[in-house]
Amino acid sequence: MAMSAGPAEDGSPITDINTTPLVDVMLVLLIIFLITVPVVIQTVPVKLPSVFFEPTVTKPENVVLSVRVASNGACQVYWGQTPVNSTELVEQAVAKLRKEIDKQGGPSAPGLELPEVHIRGDVNTPWRCMGGTVFNMQRAGFTRVGFISEPPPGMVVRQ
Repeated sequence: MAMSAGPAEDGSPITDINTTPLVDVMLVLLIIFLITVPVVIQTVPVKLPSVFFEPTVTKPENVVLSVRVASNGACQVYWGQTPVNSTELVEQAVAKLRKEIDKQGGPSAPGLELPEVHIRGDVNTPWRCMGGTVFNMQRAGFTRVGFISEPPPGMVVRQ
């Protein structure tokens, strides 16, 4: 490659750009990327579970809650068909849990099966409403909280 160190022969400035340093930098970057990309793309082999819909077995002792948002933006929680606020929700949940534990022989009874909470949430319900309901039920002592959803059409049902 030729290199010119002075003005052009007719006295005008040189307008050519020396691309050699640019090409050198690009080649170095290309080599770095070729070396590092295979290292970054390494994956851990994991077998993911297949998607299925598992029908819920509703027991009479389970608590079914419905959560939705009102037109004014307030969260509405329904215990069955009855609307409750957060204080009433915790009080009713504690009473329900105590009743079920006493029915099974007390907290130290062998094979104690606590009831579950099944929450049905409207599609447009913000997470703060759902999270607050879950928090209140956990605060009351429920350890198993599940969400009820509608499976997409064509979903495989596992029996």
